[in-house]
Amino acid sequence: MVLLAAAVCTKAGKAIVSRQFVEMTRTRIEGLLAAFPKLMNTGKQHTFVETESVRYVYQPMEKLYMVLITTKNSNILEDLETLRLFSRVIPEYCRALEENEISEHCFDLIFAFDEIVALGYRENVNLAQIRTFTEMDSHEEKVFRAVRETQEREAKAEMRRKAKELQQARRDAERQGKKAPGFGGFGSSAVSGGSTAAMITETIIETDKPKVAPAPARPSGPSKALKLGAKGKEVDNFVDKLKSEGETIMSSNMGKRTSEATKVHAPPINMESVHMKIEEKITLTCGRDGGLQNMELHGMIMLRISDDKFGRIRLHVENEDKKGVQLQTHPNVDKKLFTAESLIGLKNPEKSFPVNSDVGVLKWRLQTTEESCIPLTINCWPSESGNGCDVNIEYELQEDNLELNDVVITIPLPSGVGAPVIGEIDGEYRHDSRRNTLEWCLPVIDAKNKSGSLEFSIAGQPNDFFPVQVSFISKKNYCNIQVTKVTQVEGNSPVRFSTETTFLVDKYEIL
Repeated sequence: MVLLAAAVCTKAGKAIVSRQFVEMTRTRIEGLLAAFPKLMNTGKQHTFVETESVRYVYQPMEKLYMVLITTKNSNILEDLETLRLFSRVIPEYCRALEENEISEHCFDLIFAFDEIVALGYRENVNLAQIRTFTEMDSHEEKVFRAVRETQEREAKAEMRRKAKELQQARRDAERQGKKAPGFGGFGSSAVSGGSTAAMITETIIETDKPKVAPAPARPSGPSKALKLGAKGKEVDNFVDKLKSEGETIMSSNMGKRTSEATKVHAPPINMESVHMKIEEKITLTCGRDGGLQNMELHGMIMLRISDDKFGRIRLHVENEDKKGVQLQTHPNVDKKLFTAESLIGLKNPEKSFPVNSDVGVLKWRLQTTEESCIPLTINCWPSESGNGCDVNIEYELQEDNLELNDVVITIPLPSGVGAPVIGEIDGEYRHDSRRNTLEWCLPVIDAKNKSGSLEFSIAGQPNDFFPVQVSFISKKNYCNIQVTKVTQVEGNSPVRFSTETTFLVDKYEIL
């Protein structure tokens, strides 16, 4: 099979999207597509038509045609199978088979076409693989974006706090009859309170923003060198504005984004010579009518020693778990010592832990079907109405000692029905029209913000809103297992150490 081009055109032969897989000029492809409607014989029900040089294999799609232009010696059966795959790809990206919708998603379609055909020959792919390849989903990028959004929220909270302090200082000065301070050049005391607050807020935002992505220090003084990326701040501000308006931004500099995302899991800058990383991952499946089908949690303590003089040490572990966690030590760790005194040390006290490498010294596992162990319960109540469905979703934090950050509750939506109408909401939301999902975003869920709800209406059936998926990240682990002290084997002298705790979601679904 040699496929020359794949195109979506109108019934008059006007090309909307065309992807050529061999060298071909624009004039030639436009001429071939313009001649296509004239060659069709309405009296026959064939799905192909031939000329002296090429063959057209086509499929009507309402007011449009999906057309494959091939050589005459290509396999017509393979051409028809490829045409069916092309026709199934288009509804994945376009909600309606109309000219303006095709034009709006033209680049998405071209990327998908490239996954089907390479150099005129079909690739062995199916629809699910095409969707995976074109999404280019990256867990590291999600983590980086979540951390960056958290930093932005912290900077905004600090901005509001400072603004309140400055406003309070101004009020106190006016009560005492003194001249209101100028706040370091923000404006004179003659400015009205409202405008002063606005100027303060604006200035603090500008001064706090660099904290999100601090630039490296540069020597002072004039420089005539060419400055690359001088407009980086303006570009970041523009991208952030697009994000706030609901646009999905794919950065062209993926290499930089990926390298920055890996820093999320890297040890902190101020790590000590003895550093512990405590990581837990949870897999949870609940039923929509209640009941925990399965919950499995895996945790591990990773030890990293960067100075060989601290190789012979012992870790004092405090285990306050009451949920029935199963503990397991490394084979080289003295199990009797851990069972008797909760100390992690090597079986041979004369040996040292490896230096400059992560060593898993203790891991634990919890598997249960007890509903009381669910850290965050989600109740989704879709009810049918005259115009579709009214959906009410509630969350409630069961573990008061946890603090969940960057919580995203993802609800699937029916395709081709438009955006949902949001009623009441705690937090923020994002509507992804391409994936047909509604993301309920909550920056923090803790003991002070234990519960919340979301109400929206949309056309559909109750089963369309499942499974509901949850993701979050926390700096507090679920099982109360901590390293409280590190001591030397000889002399039992204390050793300075640092700890990094992470609680992540592997899978969290309400079916």
